[in-house]
Amino acid sequence: MIPVVDITALSSFCAGQIQHAAASLWPGEQAVPGAHAPSVTGYVQQIEVGGRPLFAKHSLLGVSLVSVMRGSCGTWEMVKAEQSAYAASSTSLLEREAAQLNALAAGGLAVARPAGCGGGVLFTEPVTGPTLADLVFKSPEHTGELLGRTLGALRLLQHPVVAEIADRSAITERGIDATFRRKFNGISGRAYLDQLGAARLEERTRQGVSIVVRQVIARLLKLRLAPQLGAAQVLYGDLKPEHVLFPDGPDELPVFIDPGLQRGPAHADAAKLVSRTVLSLIAAPPPDGPTEVLDGVDAVVHEQLRPMRRAMGGLYLRRLLVTWLMDTTNITTTYLSAPAGLPLPEHAGALIERVEAVCTLLDRVSALLMADAEPAAAWRLALNQAAKAATR
Repeated sequence: MIPVVDITALSSFCAGQIQHAAASLWPGEQAVPGAHAPSVTGYVQQIEVGGRPLFAKHSLLGVSLVSVMRGSCGTWEMVKAEQSAYAASSTSLLEREAAQLNALAAGGLAVARPAGCGGGVLFTEPVTGPTLADLVFKSPEHTGELLGRTLGALRLLQHPVVAEIADRSAITERGIDATFRRKFNGISGRAYLDQLGAARLEERTRQGVSIVVRQVIARLLKLRLAPQLGAAQVLYGDLKPEHVLFPDGPDELPVFIDPGLQRGPAHADAAKLVSRTVLSLIAAPPPDGPTEVLDGVDAVVHEQLRPMRRAMGGLYLRRLLVTWLMDTTNITTTYLSAPAGLPLPEHAGALIERVEAVCTLLDRVSALLMADAEPAAAWRLALNQAAKAATR
């Protein structure tokens, strides 16, 4: 499929919008663009404004760059025409993200500090230090402690000021279930899958991946109809290991970036953290293998289960597994559908190389869930399959 816009034109437009926004927010200050950070969602760039280092994030219509390039929002001329009105809206994605960051800080959570927002661009102060993914790779024996510290810090999400902004300015676009339904629903979903991997995989591999992914999606569409667990609570909504940084060291509290606050089931943040930790493990296995990382994941999940009665714990575990598989399917298909010209994060390229192992994990665990396997047994199998996928 030929993209409706090439990466040169898209990058030039986004970079120009960042410069224009900086000039509007800080008139008279020199804005010096820096390095671009590869992403499939928004256009992210380092920038210095008046000598002050910042990160600038530009969002096109609140959708991923992959969707824009594939023509999901119409022609490039249509996108540019609609972007002007979208960027001026007080309800645009990045305006909501700025409000969420401010509310999280007011609620006591350490987050990246917004420096300014306007013209479809959010500027934040940089957060230095290793990410959660960096620390897990470097010290896999501490995985459980690091994941536990991350989830523990997020208890502050239930603070009234955070809950109020989650209800008033939710970023539901980043929810796992909402993304899954949007990507794989109806005719557009089938057309999307028809093109899956066309620019990234050799044809024989592409066909095999397509068959498995379609089967997994069909199962998950049925499985996601299972009852939700308990009342909706405030979720971080986009809890990826690269969104959790430890500027003061691994023994201190983390700092969070890129929130997607929304209401949802209790298991959803943990499911995304498990999904992305496992994918990081598959993309870059630690030198001594995956065992310590997966033992840490297992310990953290069982800590979540500890206060629950057995029946409720089983339902929680089953929903976590389904949501884990949904998130892995979401991001894997996004990487596979990215046009060839779009730069991907480093770990994305490694995952594409290991996509058959990822598909095997998705296939076997989803099949077991469809067979209504006992949740604890399904969880053990999922961890075993993750270990196999991460063993080169």
